[in-house]
Amino acid sequence: MAAILVADVAGYSRLMHNDEEATHAKVTALLAHVVLPAIAEHGGRVVKNTGDGFLAEFTSSVEAVRAAVQFQMRINELTKNEEEHRRIAFRAGVNIGDVIVEPHDIFGDGVNIAARLEGIADSGSICISSAVHDQVRGKVGIEFVDLGELTLKNIARPVRAFAPARDRQALGRAERAKPVALLPPRLSIVVLPFANLSGDPAQDYFVDGVTGSLTTDLSRISGSLVIGRHTAFTYKGKSVDLKQIGRELNIRYVLQGSVQRGGSRLRVNVQLTDAESAGYLWAERFDKPVADLLEMQDEIVARLARTLDVQFVAAESRRAATRLNPDAADLYFQGRYSLNKGLTPEYLAEARCFFEQALAIDPDHIDALSRTATVEAALGVLFLTDRPDEHLAAAETKVLRALRLAPDHAWAHFTLAIASSAPIA
Repeated sequence: MAAILVADVAGYSRLMHNDEEATHAKVTALLAHVVLPAIAEHGGRVVKNTGDGFLAEFTSSVEAVRAAVQFQMRINELTKNEEEHRRIAFRAGVNIGDVIVEPHDIFGDGVNIAARLEGIADSGSICISSAVHDQVRGKVGIEFVDLGELTLKNIARPVRAFAPARDRQALGRAERAKPVALLPPRLSIVVLPFANLSGDPAQDYFVDGVTGSLTTDLSRISGSLVIGRHTAFTYKGKSVDLKQIGRELNIRYVLQGSVQRGGSRLRVNVQLTDAESAGYLWAERFDKPVADLLEMQDEIVARLARTLDVQFVAAESRRAATRLNPDAADLYFQGRYSLNKGLTPEYLAEARCFFEQALAIDPDHIDALSRTATVEAALGVLFLTDRPDEHLAAAETKVLRALRLAPDHAWAHFTLAIASSAPIA
């Protein structure tokens, strides 16, 4: 794993054509006296030169971006008074990923993406991937603007990119890439008004109550974005196109349902749908004897909310597995999915690996931190290790750090209770 910085001179061929000797001398001087010292200062190494540019690697995304910001600001300062057609300006791309290392080169998708990001960066600026942005946010002295998901040449999947906020009006080179519509937020859902199939208008209050209560309970799921009840009810009684709803509300999931009463029994059907494909992800049916309707409503809503939390994790994990450049949240959901498969040594190790990768990108990812503590606690409580006391102590250390960052985090409190109450061997 390495942070990769790729940079070159914007309009190099034109500059060389206009004045070959002067251009070569200026580029050489800037590389020697500005660029290379900045890279060395931040712990990077130049892997190879490419004539008008270079490829460098760093052990830290933060240091890679700091180096790029430093030399870009210095070059912009040194050349600001030069005529535009003679001005030397670098553009840079930064990505993080696995690389194959050879004595004088490095290879891999991480390098290819960095090179494509460099190609869409504006003159005198930088362009970074979402994985890098997760690590450097708030740490490099500049703010970044989200360019959305971009289709880059010879890269199979869209890559989310960011550029310095001051360049949001000067992203001309981004036009070379075909922008894809911004992805809806993770765990974004609308609960459409459930249909009353009983033929009894008097049951509408119960049906609408299920819809409203479910909307409230789903909003309590960590990281969820649930469309408000008033917006959802604008679709009541209408024939709807789920894909269109997904586009209109910019959401990933749609929950639909129906309620039917027959004699002394009540049947509730629910379907969770992917708003992009309109394909069903999960469906369930509840058959209950009619007793206390409000009590039954609470039971149905609670069961649905718990089940949907699991289904969300599974769906997000499948999405994350297809991403070329997963971010901390993608890795977190893959870890959650591994945990949901069972508390075996194999699945716990798999989950820990995903959570640790998420924390490598974002050390303050509260959910990943608390779930890492859960893995340690499970190993200790279930005696799946020869050193349960060490794992329980590690769980307590990690979860206390999570609670320092988020004192009200429910899962962290749950994990702390498990770790603290377990007997030490």
